[in-house]
Amino acid sequence: MHSGMADRFLEMGIITSERMRVVDKNAIALGMGELQMMESAGRALATLALASHPERVLVLCGNGNNGGDGMVAARYLQSGVQADVCYLDSGKRTISCEHELRLLKHCNVTRHPFSSRDDVSALGPVFTQADVIIDALLGIGARGKPREPLATCILQANASGARIIAADVPTPGMRADQICAFHRPKVEGSTVVDIGIPVEAECVVGPGELTLLPHRNSRSHKGVGGHVLVIGGGPYQGAPYLAGLGALRAGADIVRIASPVFEPIPDLIHEPLAGKRIGNEHTERLIALAERADVVVCGNGLGTESHKVVLAVAPHCKKAVFDADALRLPLPRAQRETIYTPHAGEFERMTGVKLPADTAGRARMAQAANVDGTILLKGHVDIITDKKRIRFNRTGDPAMSVGGTGDVLAGVAGAILCHLPAFESACIAAYVTGRAGQYVAAERGEGMLASDIVHRIPAELFKRKGV
Repeated sequence: MHSGMADRFLEMGIITSERMRVVDKNAIALGMGELQMMESAGRALATLALASHPERVLVLCGNGNNGGDGMVAARYLQSGVQADVCYLDSGKRTISCEHELRLLKHCNVTRHPFSSRDDVSALGPVFTQADVIIDALLGIGARGKPREPLATCILQANASGARIIAADVPTPGMRADQICAFHRPKVEGSTVVDIGIPVEAECVVGPGELTLLPHRNSRSHKGVGGHVLVIGGGPYQGAPYLAGLGALRAGADIVRIASPVFEPIPDLIHEPLAGKRIGNEHTERLIALAERADVVVCGNGLGTESHKVVLAVAPHCKKAVFDADALRLPLPRAQRETIYTPHAGEFERMTGVKLPADTAGRARMAQAANVDGTILLKGHVDIITDKKRIRFNRTGDPAMSVGGTGDVLAGVAGAILCHLPAFESACIAAYVTGRAGQYVAAERGEGMLASDIVHRIPAELFKRKGV
């Protein structure tokens, strides 16, 4: 998929801080340097500051990348106006912010480090003499009410007669006469500037999505990672167990396999069902198991004769992933959130729509499908949509055509769905399962097994510090 096609599916309007962090990480993974983005953002800030022809500009900088944006702005201001930079001189700076501060020491600007309330109070004349103040204190990383010495910075800026320009978002408590938003607005009324982020950073799933995963704290206990129930098996004995192992490797703490078939895998809890197939006689027990689970993964290896049971159990699932033989009309649906994971043939079976060959056409068809839930349409390029949004996933390898990889994907999606909304869970599951497949294919080529992918899932899913 090329970017000329991807930009047709760009989202517009307000973007959340969490989503913007995802886009930033994806842009970096595509090869755009953090300093490149900072340079573009700072230059845009300087341009807005100069628009009112000020004689003196004050730039307020914190320790994060927002502060680095402000320092870049000061560099571009150094030859046109008198530029003052007040920067926090306590706490740990980001690497990029530290880089910009080093550069600033060689520029024609007046630097005013501060680390206490008294330091800021002593800078009163710098605030009152400014015609424009650039607020680059906190940015999208702001959490809660700012403490000292930033609180005094805010008071003095608000009391000044200067025009205040916020970098990306206003620091909490500080007035903003203009907001210079980078890439997309985070609050209403912003002036948006393009800083050159590739469109695929937003349209295509990447390592940035991993920043959405919650961190488990040191007091976590068994079960906090999620309780997943897999319903399947009978005609195809291995499928539910591959889904269960996928869920375990994706962080679920407890995985139960409700199936007529037993596989001796000690990490999985087998809930035995009498007979050779799942039938009406199992409905009551499956409902009880589903009500205990955080997420139900259903359909793997189920066969064609159990759909009435699936429909009876579905309303008792809090959240669910429906795959393979569960993808039949009428479609089952969980109480709160549902993910459907069809390939092209299953999509046609569940919607009556035959998909075109081109990725853009497939995306439009998937988005337009009358399905209440998130669709993860598997293919050469995976398409994830909840009718409002579309993402593309390009990870994977042709060797993943081996049986069972879709079962692993369903299990991974189920584990993530314990913690995140359906759309985000489907995006991450597609990305990490494809990445795992690429790694295994590089070692084993077309001799890979679906179980090989299972064991690579943790390395791809939990390497958040390296994204």
